[in-house]
Amino acid sequence: MGIQRLIAGVLTVVCLPLANLQAQNTSAGGSADWNAAAMSGTGSGANFDQTFNQQVGSMRFVGKVVMEGGKLPWDPIPVAVICDGKTRYNTLTDKKGGFDIAATPRESEAVRTARDPKHIDPAQLVGCKVTALLDGFTSTTVTIMNGSIMDNPDVGTITLRQDAQATGSIVSDTTLSAPDEARKEADKARSDEADKNPGSARRHLEKAVSIDPQFAEAWYQLGKLEELDKPQDALSAFVKATAADPKFVPPYEHIAALAGTEKKWQEMANAANHALQLNPAGTPQIWYFSAVANYNLGKRSVAETAALSALSLDPSHKVAPNTEQLLAVILAGRGDVKGALEHLRNCLTYTPPGPNADQMKQQVAQLEKAAKQPAK
Repeated sequence: MGIQRLIAGVLTVVCLPLANLQAQNTSAGGSADWNAAAMSGTGSGANFDQTFNQQVGSMRFVGKVVMEGGKLPWDPIPVAVICDGKTRYNTLTDKKGGFDIAATPRESEAVRTARDPKHIDPAQLVGCKVTALLDGFTSTTVTIMNGSIMDNPDVGTITLRQDAQATGSIVSDTTLSAPDEARKEADKARSDEADKNPGSARRHLEKAVSIDPQFAEAWYQLGKLEELDKPQDALSAFVKATAADPKFVPPYEHIAALAGTEKKWQEMANAANHALQLNPAGTPQIWYFSAVANYNLGKRSVAETAALSALSLDPSHKVAPNTEQLLAVILAGRGDVKGALEHLRNCLTYTPPGPNADQMKQQVAQLEKAAKQPAK
């Protein structure tokens, strides 16, 4: 049996849709908690001893994102730290626009002797630029200047300005054209969602779209509320959002996620491609969805390119944590056991203890065994 056949049964593609990612960060009230520190796995319970001993600059940096001439979108805003033209760290804002660049544990919780080769301490980011990444907007940048642990960790405020030349946008034109009554209902829904009252938020959004059936943002937010419990209703709402405003980017990512849960790979690829047409730079999540869809459609080289794009935009593994596992599958499929093992071992360094980590350990062990057998 050849090496490719041997490893075919070892690895499987793991597709963790956006809805499931949100569910992992959802409180009992049903509203996603986008606190940046919580998402990064850091906070009062984190072990910073080794980081502290080697720290030169601040152990963490904080900042804020604001939007010129308007309020922040409902969804969290991606924030990236760029060093020498490459993304070295990424995170998300909270609901008020605040973001946190914090150290993560140096030692893997899943593999006690392994260390994440991509681990970044905040002190290593001194001199790098921090920017926000939002479809349809340009962003100012701030530079991390803190040189001592005693310096103020606040790096400053990033301002987003609407880009009139952009093809797609995170903000729908239908929001500006919606009747005042419909917008008031959407504002009430946003307040209810922030207060973790999804039932009331849903009722206000349903009223908003009944007043204005072309209110794309209201359809989109309604879809998000339905996504976990009523996926078909959610899909219908997302499709209505894109029909009302084809240039409104956010719904396509959710359409791709829902298609993936049903293994409708071509529909998943179509939604991802549409999002990338509107925003060629893409996001880690949409590139990951593109990779999963194309892999399952048999387009392995396209899938690999998409997965590498996702990984380059998500070095902190906060948005698409399964990208390296997918790359391991792709590389193993063409007989590159060494490359597959590298990605799986990387994955273990930031995977928390549990079934996923146990599965990856088994995959590593089986691939190591397969690698020792001569190719036939």
